[in-house]
Amino acid sequence: MIHPVLLCGGSGTRLWPLSRKSFPKQFTKLVGGESLFQSSARRLSGPGFTAPVVITGSDYRFIVTEQLVAAGIDPGAVLIEPEGRNTAPAVLAAASHLAKADPKTVMLVAPSDHVVPDAAAFRAAVEAGLPAAMAGKIVTFGIRPTRAEIGYGWLEVAGQPQDNRPVTLTRFVEKPKQDVAESMLASGNFLWNAGIFLFTAETILAAFRAHAPAMVAPVTAAVEAAQADLGFLRLDPSAWAKAEAISVDYAVMERAANLVAVPFGAGWSDLGGWDAVASEMGGDAQGNALGGNATAIDCTGSLLRAEDEGVELVGIGLTDIIAIATGDAVLVAHRSRAQDVKKAVEVLKAKGAKQAEAFPRDHRPWGWFETLGPVAPLPGGSGSSSSRARRCRCKSHMRPVGTLDRGSAAPPRSTVG
Repeated sequence: MIHPVLLCGGSGTRLWPLSRKSFPKQFTKLVGGESLFQSSARRLSGPGFTAPVVITGSDYRFIVTEQLVAAGIDPGAVLIEPEGRNTAPAVLAAASHLAKADPKTVMLVAPSDHVVPDAAAFRAAVEAGLPAAMAGKIVTFGIRPTRAEIGYGWLEVAGQPQDNRPVTLTRFVEKPKQDVAESMLASGNFLWNAGIFLFTAETILAAFRAHAPAMVAPVTAAVEAAQADLGFLRLDPSAWAKAEAISVDYAVMERAANLVAVPFGAGWSDLGGWDAVASEMGGDAQGNALGGNATAIDCTGSLLRAEDEGVELVGIGLTDIIAIATGDAVLVAHRSRAQDVKKAVEVLKAKGAKQAEAFPRDHRPWGWFETLGPVAPLPGGSGSSSSRARRCRCKSHMRPVGTLDRGSAAPPRSTVG
């Protein structure tokens, strides 16, 4: 059996305003009818797979279980990081947790915010890499490149890659300059680094001991001292804080010698910006991608999305424009500046705008509540009315009792005047 491990942290600032720190991109429905997290969990489920292990932050724990249940997927262990420390400590924590039951457990580690349209083809690639993983190799999955992409890391392999045929991985290449990317694309023996790995728990634990030994003690201690909380497993914060914040690529993968890559050419995207979302959505005859209540009049090559059912977004005479409207924020940018959206988040944070990181809706074990804004008193109102003006109006949604499987709590009161 393969134990999926879904890495479920990050804030996805390049997809603001739909993706924010309080509800990042993996939980949103960017492409299709499910969130990226739900699609990832579904892709790594079914015959041959156990319930997924999820590594996430405390703020997202109820969203994780709510979305898994909505997708009809039984949640496995949900490990709560006291703070984000990048992917290396997260992978090591999952391996330490699974190794307690069986050191030979096969782990499939994947981000939870990628798009892989052909789930069956991806499972076939996993099957192709399984013998190597069980033989003690670290298997990574390399995407067959379709362009000279400078926003991804690349993998150099020994020989011309063929889909589902494991090949020796010779080196990792950081995000390249344009001329280097074009040269790698032309050579034919490079793949995009998708950050997806297959190995046994004992293999990756040995790799950490060899290449990142200082991380082993604090992460192991964080797992050993973890506390159960409403069905979640909270890693020990004091031990966790001692682990270096570093990616698994830097900590282990770029130093290990026992790596192979499985080439995958059936389609993949990390949705690293609104331009990537537009490509996945597809366009009309004029190249426009529309979502929600969006209308394009005499527009070409533009992405228009209205993310709130009460918002109508209309574009007139636009060319290569991104326009995203939510209930409390609007983004307008040229498609060539898609990677600069994160700068908008930095500017909003600096000015203290709550929209930089938070949505009006907040998730709780019992469901969610949404802040609608202050109650405005009528002119000349009484003192009690003025007092109510300092409160916020809220609406809430409670889950049916039958799905409350992670504890319960009373919802906040709605203060409606």
